[in-house]
This record gives sequence, C-alpha cells and structure tokens, in this order.
Amino acid sequence: MRVLIAPDSFGGTLSAATAAEAVARGWARGAPGDELVLRPLADGGTGFAAVLHTALGGTLHERDVTSPLGDRVSAHWLEHDRTAYVESAQACGLHLVDEHRRDAGAATSRGVGELLGAVRAAGVGTAVIGLGGSATSDGGAGMLAALGAVPVDDAGVALPDGGTALARCAQLHGTPELDGVTLLAAADVTNPLLGKHGAAAVFGPQKGADDAEVALLETALARWADVLEAATGRAVREEPGAGAAGGLGAALLALGAARSSGASLVRERTGLDSALDAAQLVVTGEGSFDRQSLRGKLVTMVSSGAAERGVPCVVLAGQVSVGRREAAAVGVDAAYGAAEMAGSVGAALADPVGSLEAVAQRVAHQWGGP
Repeated sequence: MRVLIAPDSFGGTLSAATAAEAVARGWARGAPGDELVLRPLADGGTGFAAVLHTALGGTLHERDVTSPLGDRVSAHWLEHDRTAYVESAQACGLHLVDEHRRDAGAATSRGVGELLGAVRAAGVGTAVIGLGGSATSDGGAGMLAALGAVPVDDAGVALPDGGTALARCAQLHGTPELDGVTLLAAADVTNPLLGKHGAAAVFGPQKGADDAEVALLETALARWADVLEAATGRAVREEPGAGAAGGLGAALLALGAARSSGASLVRERTGLDSALDAAQLVVTGEGSFDRQSLRGKLVTMVSSGAAERGVPCVVLAGQVSVGRREAAAVGVDAAYGAAEMAGSVGAALADPVGSLEAVAQRVAHQWGGP
C-alpha cells in the first residue's frame, strides 16, 4: 500500500519533520511492506522554513537576531529560486520565551526585520513571510524599526520596543528599506488587527496578557493603525490577516504585501496534491485534534484533499477530542491519540517520539497493507 504521511507539527513538542519520521518508523514495524511517502507540512508558523527546505532544497542562511525579549537568538531563512522564505516565529516565536517570562506588551518583532534586512542584502526578488506562533503584540513596529522606519513620540524620541508603548506613537521616522523586494504574508489567521476578533483580544492572553493589558494593547494598536495609515496611505486595520502574529500582518500589509494562506502555499510548493493523487491511504496529525482542527486548519486541508480523491485518511495526534461524526464530516475516517494509548497526557509527553511511533505501529496493523 502507498501511504502518504503528512503531519503538521505537534505544538511545541515535535516538529512536522520529526513527527513524520516517527510515524514512518512505527508504521514500517506494523506494516513493513507498505511504501511510505513523507510530506511534513506547516501553515506559516513554527516549522514553515524547515518544511519548505525539505521539499524544495535551496540554501538555509543563519543569522543571530533580536529575540522577543531583546536577547539574541539564532534564526535562519531559506533561499530558493530567488525567493526567500522567512519564518517569523524563528525571531519572535512564543516558543522562544519561557512561560514565566511571557510579556505581550513588551515583546518585539525586531528580529523579523533583521531577517528581512538579510534577505534584502541577498538580492532576492520575493520574500514570503510565514506568520504564526508569535510572542509579540507590537503590530510589527519592531520589524519596521529594524528596516529603518522608527516609531517615535510627539517629541521625536524613539519609543521602546513592545506593543503597549505604541499608545504614545506619533509617527514613523524614516522609511522602510526593502530595495524592491516583493512581500507575501503567508498566514491562515484571518483576524483583523482590532476588536473582539483582533490581535490583542484573541491572542494576547496566550502571550501572557491579562484583561487590563489586553485593553492597553487594544488602545495602543488602534493608535498604531492610524500611524501606519498616515505613513503608507493604506488602511489595514480591518484587513483579514492584519491581526496575524500579534499584528505583524498589519505592518506587512501596510508595506504592500499580498496575503496567502500559509497552508495552501505549503501545499502547492511541497507537491502535496501530486502525493495525494498517488496515495492509497493518507496519515496526517497534529498535537491536539480538537474542534479548532475542524475550522480549516492544516490537518483538515489534508483530510479534505484525501476525501476529494476517495482516499481514506486517519489522524494520529497527541490528544483527540473530536467525535467520529465530526471527524467524518471533514474527511477523517479515524483518529487515534497517543495520550489515550500511553495512559495519560503526561506519559505521552514523557516520550513523545516513542509514543507516536507506538500509535503508528498499532494503527498500521489495522490500516496498512497485508
């Protein structure tokens, strides 16, 4: 049997590539005669650059950049066919900040701008910026500052990094230097910058903001939207995707970036459709297969593609909380959780690779070839 293994990352536990390899090892033990094709996937967030590098090849460039809280962190971007792929989470990702240090109001996207500066210097024609998994709520202000457009107050003094400081922003001093690089924002988040579905209200609490700080960030980002519009002539506050990555989407859209679904872009550039055409069984997965998974997330994209071709699809996840009927509605024939098989979430997390291998081996006995 030809089995396509196409998982997303498992939260902050396993990268998509590591998850795919674990499933493949377990599956090979359970159904050793099956032909396995690995297509690890990403939607623009964590793992975006690595997944595309696996599929496309190209050159990975490394650079030390500013982390969300001002330290230094090693990040890389991918160059392939005069296109740069920048994973914003490498520079401003939530996984870079210990939970007790999370500070939604102070975290900065400056490192993303530093990566784009390296991209600009390399002379590529297009930069695709994957958005997702950020620790920031600064509306992309840090990114713009690193590119030469510094947020300043009424006295012309540069503001400190972070979203809450933007409440005092009067204008941008300087112009972002991109030297003609075309921008494309890759994100599956369609949230606007402001309001009850905006960057502060929806994502701020995940980044350490309490109710009071969410309110401060909402006010600051509203002011920031005015500054962006005055500086660029683009009203982006209501644009879908403006709230992605703590409002980083808003700054990119203001700079003229087009927006694309990150999952769709990865689907196209990894050859997922061709792999689906050839598959007799599809295995996908993620950290938690839950109700959010049913709302157009990457796993649902894979299962829907399988269903369109009449190919069965099974999900292997860390945890499963979706019922069979709900799963079937999005093309999933069965879903299996590592936590259930290991006996508890803690047991599964103690050895995530081994737990996923064990699930894959057991599922292969049921679904694999003879």
